[in-house]
Amino acid sequence: MFESLNERLEGAFKNLKGDGKLTEINIAQSIKEIRRALVAADVNYKIAKEFTDKIKEEALGTKNVLNAVKPGELMIKIVQDELIELMGGAKEGINVNGDPGVILISGLQGSGKTTFSAKLANFLKTKRKKKPLLVACDVYRPAAINQLTVLSEQIKVPIYKEEENKNPVSIAQNAVAHAKENRYDVVIVDTAGRLAVDEEMMNEIENIKNGILPSETLFIVDSMTGQDAVNTAKAFNERINFDGVVLTKLDGDTRGGAALSIKYTVGKPIKFVSTGEKMDTIDVFYPDRMAQRILGMGDIVSFVERAQEQFDEKEAKRLEKKIRKNKFDFNDFLGQLNQIKKMGDIKSLINMIPGMAKMTKNLEIDDKAFSKVECIIFSMTKHERENPEVLNMSRKRRIAKGCGHSIHEINAFIKQFDQMRKMMHKISKGKGMGNMAGGMMGGRK
Repeated sequence: MFESLNERLEGAFKNLKGDGKLTEINIAQSIKEIRRALVAADVNYKIAKEFTDKIKEEALGTKNVLNAVKPGELMIKIVQDELIELMGGAKEGINVNGDPGVILISGLQGSGKTTFSAKLANFLKTKRKKKPLLVACDVYRPAAINQLTVLSEQIKVPIYKEEENKNPVSIAQNAVAHAKENRYDVVIVDTAGRLAVDEEMMNEIENIKNGILPSETLFIVDSMTGQDAVNTAKAFNERINFDGVVLTKLDGDTRGGAALSIKYTVGKPIKFVSTGEKMDTIDVFYPDRMAQRILGMGDIVSFVERAQEQFDEKEAKRLEKKIRKNKFDFNDFLGQLNQIKKMGDIKSLINMIPGMAKMTKNLEIDDKAFSKVECIIFSMTKHERENPEVLNMSRKRRIAKGCGHSIHEINAFIKQFDQMRKMMHKISKGKGMGNMAGGMMGGRK
């Protein structure tokens, strides 16, 4: 995410490396590179120029004030502050108030509206403790209702649909009435994708909005479409005056134009970001955290928040006792893998850790990375999982046949597991990382 933009911005800051302070000359050189980086990220030139003019003004104002701060670090701080401001300044909440609260989902075809509708329902159910109802109002796309039905079953949220009714306005109105009768907190109305130039379809979304008077109208944007997405959002906003934007497909080849331009152009905040197909890959949009990720600083706050959501204090205490006794086994390891997987897709997690995105740039990392390990463990007997030390060569041969991997791969995994177990046991006994590092480098233990 934003890899190209991050690299170009880093290049702009490198121009200041070695300089003792900010000067008009090195500021001008950096500003030029920053503007080029933004335009390459599909940010409108007018926005890019105004943005860099603000940075230049701020940098010139501080060049003689903070001599103790390295010029590169100072410029990064100025750019970070301006990025945060450009993307909205602070997070914006979603309005789900009402009897029930009604959320209208709108956007282009293929922008990810249906998937996001289900993700939002899951988010409101699990994190806000709401009782949501999904509504299928896309009566045009083949299998659209089936897709939402499958997703609703997956997250265990009820769906309202009228497969014989082809009038999305009446479907939406009937759904809201149904929600009132059955005491649902929030109604999420998934609508058909439409082009801003399609007058008939734009009239329809207007009529849906006027018919149900939603507490919140969201416009879904495919973040990979850059400036085109911003122009489309502007056209939609003029017709339905939506309340906020959702950026989807942020795990794809995102240049960053939509995230950086949309608040400036439309005047409406980004409220959520979405990655991947999993139902828990949805995050509230924080401009400050996104600015950090764009600048390659990671997003450790979001990472910790996700980890805390999966943290089980009782399980942690149980594992601590086993680690102290050096009894950590394959079942425990499998449990930890499952907790990591619940936090989200692996690549997005890595990008949240400062410096990790750069270190793993050329590595193919996805959720399938765990598949081999899981397959090996699932091919073990119950006794073997609980007692790793019993794995002799004949057992390894049987496991290799069962999982379809070579003896070499089995040995490599077991060796890594054993090293990890020893390290965890050593740390639990109070022998710090310094002692461990010394031992690994050939020093005394």
